[in-house]
This record gives sequence, structure tokens and C-alpha cells, in this order.
Amino acid sequence: MGQGEQSGPPRVDTHTPSVARMYDWLLGGVDNYRSDRDACAELLEIVPDSQALALNNRAFLRRVVRFLAEEAGIRQFLDHGSGLPTLDNVHEIAQRVDPDSRVVYIDNDPIVSAHGRTRLEQNRQTAVVQADMTDTAAIFAHDEVRRLIRPDEPTAALFVSVLHCLKDEQVLPMLHRVKRELAPGSIFVICQLVSERADIRDRVTGLMADATHGSWGRVRAKAEVAAYFDDLGVTVREPGLVNVTTWRADTEVVPRQRTDDWEEWGGIALLP
Repeated sequence: MGQGEQSGPPRVDTHTPSVARMYDWLLGGVDNYRSDRDACAELLEIVPDSQALALNNRAFLRRVVRFLAEEAGIRQFLDHGSGLPTLDNVHEIAQRVDPDSRVVYIDNDPIVSAHGRTRLEQNRQTAVVQADMTDTAAIFAHDEVRRLIRPDEPTAALFVSVLHCLKDEQVLPMLHRVKRELAPGSIFVICQLVSERADIRDRVTGLMADATHGSWGRVRAKAEVAAYFDDLGVTVREPGLVNVTTWRADTEVVPRQRTDDWEEWGGIALLP
């Protein structure tokens, strides 16, 4: 048992929606409960394109990991707020490029931890750590992270569709802490839900805060996400900060969003 892990079956609150399980439902998964599905139904009332957005975001994750492994030569990945396993996970994409690629998934949801460990039991190059993604010190001190992540090699730190789950005062301090732990040449992947409409930002933020009993941050504007990159002093790689559906788009068939009421927005940046 790794450092900080608990024995016994995971304790799961099936009555409070989980962001990871809601995302699972939006992706067509089955590892969710009535509370998650009800919250998704309310979300779809506000922003009907939420399911298309989730599928497009997952396609972006596949493209960005493939790019990092094939073209940037990255061989170790820290996936913050990874969510439930689904088709073509980070380790599967990276290890197709190089079987030596090492991946650590980080999530505080006990169902994510249980499912992930079951699926990855035979994969020694991959681990699941149950932790709050803002607890950087505990994450980097974890036995599995110390085993798989070599501190002198570049790492891809993934923050894909998770920063909106954090309060404003949590985001930048966490990103700076992670940056200090990584070797030069590491890469941040950052995107989150944004809207240029204040009413959409307020309504979705209110819904998710109520549904999760406050375990939620905020839908933000594009300028706020761009400010993260500026504050970190990192170099944004081409094609810049964009709607993720357009980031190095390929021929993969994905659903088309009917509106731009909200979108997944961000990019990748090289650490000095």
C-alpha cells in the first residue's frame, strides 16, 4: 500500500454528484449514479452542448498526449484530476509510442482510485494516486510518484478540464508549486471550461457548487486562463491558447458543438 492510502473498500457518497462520475456519464460511461445523472440533466438544460464539449475535450487529451510522446519526446506524465478510466487513457497512448513511458494518475475520487488500480494492476509503468491535486507536497512524496517520476527528466503535467473545480485562490499557488518540482523542459497542459457570457458562467458555477456541496471552483473567462500562463512565466507552444477542438486538429470524427456558449480553452506551455 502506497503512502497516504487507506485500507478497506472505498467510501463513496452516492447521493452527492461527483465531477469525475458526471464526466464519465457525459462520455457515455456506466460508472455513475442517479445523483450524477440528475446533475448532468440540469447542466444540459443550461448548456445543451455539454456532452459534445466533453467528447471533444477527451479527443484533445488524446491528441496532446500523442504529440507530447511522439514529437516532444516526453516519457513521464502526471495527470491531475484524471477522472475515471475510459477508452484510450494517457498511459495507453504514451506507451504505444514508447512502452517505457511512465504515467501517474491523480484523483481524489475513491471510485477513480479503485477502478484505476484494478485496470492497471499488471502495468508497472503506471500508477493511480488518491490525493487532492492541490496537495503537491504529498503527491511528490508519494511512493508511486517517487518510483515512476524521475526528477531530473522533463515531465508533462496535465491539468485537462480540472482547474474549474478549484477556487480562485487555489489555482496559481498549485501551478507554481508543481512548476518548482519539475525539471527544465517540462510541459504544462492547461485547459478549463470558459465562457464569455457572464450569465452562463454564473449559472453553471452555481449549479455545480450546489450539486457538489461546494466542491467546485468557477467557470472563468478566457482572459483569466491566459493570465495563468503569464503569471507562470512559461512559453506557450503553437498554436497558442485556443478552443481545444482546434488544437492540432486531425481527422478524428468528433461531435460539433452547436453554440459557443461555453468551451474548453487553453493550450500547452514549455517550462524554462
